[in-house]
Amino acid sequence: MTNHSIKHRLECNKPLFSIEFFPPKSDATAEQLLRTAERLRVYSPDFASITYGAGGSTRSRTLKYARSLSEDYGYTVMPHLTCVGHSRDELKQIIAEFKAAGLSQIMALRGDPPKGEANFTPHPDGLSYANELVSLIDEVYPECVLGVAGYPEKHPEAPSAELDLLNLKRKVDSGADFVTTQLFFDNEHYFKFVENCQRAGIHTPILPGLMSITSRNQAIRFCAMCGTSIPADLDAQLIAAGDDKAAVEAVGVEWSFQQARELLEKGAPGIHLYIMNRAQPAIVLMDKLQAVGFYTA
Repeated sequence: MTNHSIKHRLECNKPLFSIEFFPPKSDATAEQLLRTAERLRVYSPDFASITYGAGGSTRSRTLKYARSLSEDYGYTVMPHLTCVGHSRDELKQIIAEFKAAGLSQIMALRGDPPKGEANFTPHPDGLSYANELVSLIDEVYPECVLGVAGYPEKHPEAPSAELDLLNLKRKVDSGADFVTTQLFFDNEHYFKFVENCQRAGIHTPILPGLMSITSRNQAIRFCAMCGTSIPADLDAQLIAAGDDKAAVEAVGVEWSFQQARELLEKGAPGIHLYIMNRAQPAIVLMDKLQAVGFYTA
């Protein structure tokens, strides 16, 4: 693992590699997360993010496993934090908990509505937008490295790509150090997004988020939630693989490998993998990237 901060790592010329976990809901899924963390250590991820449930539903588990990934496995950990369901004072308390745990980087998000609710409703004494959360963290914990989310294909709730870009600029101008994108399967969306950001005056590093598909149905659900499209060619390959799980996974990994290779060759600052707490697709992908000269010692 790196001893440098994420901010420092992003300023280097070598591509960054990071992964995202979600807090487990049971002992069995906890074991899977920790096995995955152990197996992926060999690739020396620059950081691991860990998500935060709607309405703070995983608050204690996010902190618990953030500490475990940091203390037991040596990861640089970036916990997510959202505005959902929290007052300003509660958010300040959570930020203080992260600081006390030695977690010096936070991914600041507005967050999704709690399950069963269609619209985001801020806490009466809380925050409405991610840029406000960035400002609050910067106020309470100024030395913290801050990441925010970007949407190459537009946030599903944004009325236009132009307004979505303005919202991102507010987050960056409020103190964000870098942007991690929502997952995408067509690199042209990323390259166009980066161009548009630069024209809008957003010059922080933009880390592309990738996911190796292991289930077509799961991918369709994810894409519907986050406004991401599946290219026709990729979908045709997944359909052809049918119910053969190994074949589906092979299609998904090869597609993400080709994405990652092109992104890195064309100057992306690294890749961020949405791994769904599974090690094997990430292992195959990283081995493929190392075979063509990326992420070698």
